[in-house]
Amino acid sequence: MLPAVVPKSNNLVGAITRFYLRWRRPTASTQPSPAAIAPPAAAGTAPPRLDAGRSCPAQPAAGVPAFVAECPVARRYLALLGPLDWAHFPERPTQRPWPGSPPAPRAPYVAAFLVKLNEGLRSMGKLRRYLVEHPALVWLLGFPLVADPAAPHGFDVERSVPLRRQFGRVLRELDNAALQFLLDGAVKLIHQALPEDLQAGFGDVISLDTKHILAWVKQNNPKAYVDERFDKTKQPKGDPDCKLGCKRRHNRGEGDGERAGEACSAPQTPASAACPAPVATPTSDARPASQTVSVGEYYWGYASGVVTTKVVGWGEIVLAELTQTFDHGDATYFHPLMAQTERRLGRRPRYGALDKAYDAFYVYQWFHDAGGFAAVPLVAKGRSDVRSFSPEGLPLCAAGLAMPLKFSFVDRTTTLVVHERGKYVCPRLFPSKSAEACPIDHENWPKGGCSAMMPTCIGARLRYQLDRDSDQYKRVYKQRTADERANSQAVDLGIERPRLRRQSAIANQNTLIYVLINLRALQRIGARQAELAQQASPAGQEVTATLAA
Repeated sequence: MLPAVVPKSNNLVGAITRFYLRWRRPTASTQPSPAAIAPPAAAGTAPPRLDAGRSCPAQPAAGVPAFVAECPVARRYLALLGPLDWAHFPERPTQRPWPGSPPAPRAPYVAAFLVKLNEGLRSMGKLRRYLVEHPALVWLLGFPLVADPAAPHGFDVERSVPLRRQFGRVLRELDNAALQFLLDGAVKLIHQALPEDLQAGFGDVISLDTKHILAWVKQNNPKAYVDERFDKTKQPKGDPDCKLGCKRRHNRGEGDGERAGEACSAPQTPASAACPAPVATPTSDARPASQTVSVGEYYWGYASGVVTTKVVGWGEIVLAELTQTFDHGDATYFHPLMAQTERRLGRRPRYGALDKAYDAFYVYQWFHDAGGFAAVPLVAKGRSDVRSFSPEGLPLCAAGLAMPLKFSFVDRTTTLVVHERGKYVCPRLFPSKSAEACPIDHENWPKGGCSAMMPTCIGARLRYQLDRDSDQYKRVYKQRTADERANSQAVDLGIERPRLRRQSAIANQNTLIYVLINLRALQRIGARQAELAQQASPAGQEVTATLAA
């Protein structure tokens, strides 16, 4: 056994001994008893029951002490955050093979982060100050309380609230799957809160878009001088996870959306570009050094993909979200987001409104298999942007002849999806050469006739056959405004310029932003349901008749 007393000169042995003795000696709990916190009950009433072992935010049905019930801030957040299933929030496992106190619960931290976003607090220091100024909110969120009989409420607020660095550490190290659990619950609550006639078609029409996020680095500051600002081989020191990407400007045109993270060639650096010729004195005002080039705008950062559905007359609901670095193209968001959407709805949405970045055969195929279609503008690719097909699904050549399939192969490099690709050739030359020449004497006839290389699935044909002038297509494509409204709310909550320096922290904060957007939508739905119920009551009908008269 290690000695109880060791010389002070041996610091290492002393540290080991102190750790051993602390592990062997049972530690007294700093959690105050219910009696220590509960205020005196009013005459004739029983005091509310306080659970000293509570490690998650309080639920609306749970009893709260008087000082919590009298605090308007606590009541407001009880109504906002209370509907979530905090009792089943996925916490870290408590069984560990090493000694020490059990891990602190993470649900109170997550609830505090939602408070931070809702109050517009830009830093963890401001969040901590806000919690210290509202002791009732500290109790409500479920933080372990440090007993203090001399304090007004029975606990020391300053010692009960975690430090600023601890808040940042938890946000950075928190598993994003736990926050997705809250988004699952928010979507489920909204689905149940909608009128019964809208629940069946909830999520049938979705829209998908991405939102660029600027990293908190000096390379994104146009007023800071940075040598080779957009050299992707020089990682910014302020954020070791962010990546350089390009947001194409041509996606902002009519019928288009923002295209974040699209891979494109980097702008020339002063070292590689030739010396420009002298130019005349400019006649317009100077512009900041935004490094805007002819093909787009470059940023260091991330992008957030979001799937939204619009319930007419009730609002926009976020169904799925994903955060990646800015060097990922829009197409990489499609399958992960659709998998989340299908899991939360329990089925595939039938219609989708997406921008030109998703003009790919597998997008049309995905919605076709769901029983609908994808409303996506057609992008001219290759040598032809118009193609017709025979009733059998074979592409037609310029002369209107169906081109047979010569061979097919598995393509693993052209797109993100492994698929079967085929080559269709001139029917006058395959399967056997015909004596007849090309009816229109096409320029490719002397070169072996026309040919087409394309996927063999039906999604490749739907890309050309979709009627983009129909009323149904236009109605579905208008749903893209749902994503724009959701992104506008996210920008108001600070998604575009987060003061965070790690991808994990930014991804977790983005998930919480969309959870908060859904919680606000849930409150609006509940308020409108109450208003409709009041109007349907006899008293409400009498008031309506009186006003009409």
